[in-house]
Amino acid sequence: MKISSTLYFDRATQQLGNVQGELAKTQEQLSTGKQIVKPSDSPDKASSVTRLESELARQASYQNTLKSVNTRLQSEEAALKNTSDVLLRIKELSIQAASDSLAPADRQSLALEVTSLKDQILSFANTQDTNGNYLFSGSRVGQPAFGQDPSGQVVYQGDQARMKVAVGDNRRMNMNMPGSDAFVKVVRTDSKGQHTAVGFFQALDDLANAIKTSDHSKMQNGIAEMDALQQGTSDALAQVGTDMNVVDMQNNVLDEVTLRLKTTKSDTEDLDYTAAITKMNKDQLALEAAQSSFAKISQLSLFKYMN
Repeated sequence: MKISSTLYFDRATQQLGNVQGELAKTQEQLSTGKQIVKPSDSPDKASSVTRLESELARQASYQNTLKSVNTRLQSEEAALKNTSDVLLRIKELSIQAASDSLAPADRQSLALEVTSLKDQILSFANTQDTNGNYLFSGSRVGQPAFGQDPSGQVVYQGDQARMKVAVGDNRRMNMNMPGSDAFVKVVRTDSKGQHTAVGFFQALDDLANAIKTSDHSKMQNGIAEMDALQQGTSDALAQVGTDMNVVDMQNNVLDEVTLRLKTTKSDTEDLDYTAAITKMNKDQLALEAAQSSFAKISQLSLFKYMN
């Protein structure tokens, strides 16, 4: 087989190119800290990294949803706690008004305060979130949960829908509480034994009117109904607390999943600096040897011999 000078040059050039390519690749890995700089470096690992990044993005989406849910729950909790405090004050005023030693004029003053406190609770019931959505309107978030009907009575304007959101691959939770579950109705029984459901705010209005007119019988009934209203608020608060615990537990689950995914992703794509530096040193030595070899071969041409 005849070996020409051109073949020597071609092979030497190819060798130099290969070594320079390996060195450049290692230097690029060191500069990025990744062993996979482009998909062609390792198609299988690149595919795994892409899948892991997609999983991490989904977990981040769940965590963002949980933040929104938790913010909403905190707003609901504040509204319900304030409502509970005001109901307690209304009950104190009612008991005071029911005293036989109180003059009718004094009861009228107390009735005005009860009415003012009822309006305060109404503002809590119509609390809005940061986006302007009403917390207790069910799915009808664009309108106040409670408003006046044509007769002037305050009634519930929302619905009973509970909106669910995904907070995990196999986990969904309620995002809202309908106002009818938080500001409950009371059941009254008349002399004929018939039961009538009376709205939360109507019950408060009736109590204020009973105090204003010094109707002791209705005042006593109103005081008894206050217990039912407070119980409804307490039950709603308990539900909010349970949901907040779910948020905390689910956040812990997502944190663990995210940590596991990040660890797997790091193991797949992150560079072993010690091994990379060792390889770079070897590549540099190989390049120097190839360059030295090429320099010597380039002197062995026929023209050099003839001279």
